[in-house]
Amino acid sequence: MIEKLIFEKSSPGRTAYSLPECDVPVKPLEELVPKRYLRDKTAELPEVAEIDVVRHFTRLSQLNFSVDTNFYPLGSCTMKYNPKVNEDVSRYDGFVNLHPYQSPEQCQGILQILYELEETLIEICGMDAVSLQPAAGAHGEFIGMLISHAYHIKNGKRRSKIIIPDSAHGTNPASASMCGFDIVEIKSNSQGLIDLERLKSVMDNDVAALMLTNPNTLGLFEKDILKIAEIVHDVDALLYLDGANMNAMLGIARPGDMGIDMLHLNLHKTFSTPHGGGGPGAGPLGVIKKLVPFLPAPRIIKEDDSYSWQYDFPESIGRVKPFYGNTGVLIRAYAYLLSVGCEGLGKITESALVNANYLSKKLSDYIEIPYGERCMHEFVASTTKLKANGITTLDIAKRLLDYGFHSPTIYFPLIVADALMIEPTDTETRETLDEFAKALIKILEEAKTNPEILKEAPHNTPVSRLDEVQAARKPDLRWRKT
Repeated sequence: MIEKLIFEKSSPGRTAYSLPECDVPVKPLEELVPKRYLRDKTAELPEVAEIDVVRHFTRLSQLNFSVDTNFYPLGSCTMKYNPKVNEDVSRYDGFVNLHPYQSPEQCQGILQILYELEETLIEICGMDAVSLQPAAGAHGEFIGMLISHAYHIKNGKRRSKIIIPDSAHGTNPASASMCGFDIVEIKSNSQGLIDLERLKSVMDNDVAALMLTNPNTLGLFEKDILKIAEIVHDVDALLYLDGANMNAMLGIARPGDMGIDMLHLNLHKTFSTPHGGGGPGAGPLGVIKKLVPFLPAPRIIKEDDSYSWQYDFPESIGRVKPFYGNTGVLIRAYAYLLSVGCEGLGKITESALVNANYLSKKLSDYIEIPYGERCMHEFVASTTKLKANGITTLDIAKRLLDYGFHSPTIYFPLIVADALMIEPTDTETRETLDEFAKALIKILEEAKTNPEILKEAPHNTPVSRLDEVQAARKPDLRWRKT
């Protein structure tokens, strides 16, 4: 399973291309490029044949864990399967050959698609307007906090605090802090939900917003959401929803009907666009009516049957992304929504909830699940009891690779010690869930009878366990010829 570096496959004089003689007069390179930018010697590139290149990168791809090859129960990330038809649609010549600086008159098709995507997301979320500019979920959070600041300034108030539950997503505090806010954390109650009395105790006229994740990172729905909204709105603060877990509410519940003032969506999670490795992503931001003037500009305006850019929004926080966001991701999401239709949205959520509860029930006799007999789209287990055998959550995660499964999210949320956060998503079959449960139960038994096999895992991957601290702090990404 070991694949050599492309440089190690190099053989002097071998080449992967054959070009004809140039029949166009060309000036010497020295006349075209200043001498200080020219190399003194030829770059040391690998000398390989085309077949070497093809086989090398094909083998590398086969060594990857991905949604197309393995079950990927990465909690909070919604790693669902991405239908290939969405990929095909996003690569139509009419899309890929567009230039961002073409005039709106030449781009009516893509403008119509983006406008209709906005309108669809508005309806799904119960908002009054949506901006597609944000490049990812955390970017949407950041923009939401900028809008929160602008809203309060307009009302003559400079508020400094953002309230964030300990069950929120980890990017929430960073996004708020980057906008200059102070973070106030509130602890959850014994059920893993927001403690209303604690929330009341921190709400005052200096609070700009509450950043809420619902369902939260324990996979639990905040049943007191209407009371939470009332408490927040009583001091004219805003209620922000991290919509990364929207896969648990599609077609069944709308955040706007719960009192949410603004939210971001992760199109690369809920709406089935490939993600991982840092991208791609898209995090559209939806807002209610009173916040619409502050949305990023420009915005798409429809007049009669034509579409155009509108820049005249004096209170806008301004442009936050070149052009109009990660358009390729937006097209994929649009295609996905058209394919599932209105009736399909609710079925997506129903499948996600059934899969998560089915898997939770199968595992509950073998591993501790601290919060909730029932969950929404994900649940969080704890491996703390295995410490007596010298086993950590990381050991469990590494051993799962030997059984052909990617690990769930580990050590998050922090509200659960030694957390194993599992989200099966709506696209997995019962047979896959059974196989995963069987593998995890066997690993939990190994932890008691043969702990060393876990401590040394993985055994069947190209490389075994790495020093993750050194890999993070001192990554060596460059190959040097010896």
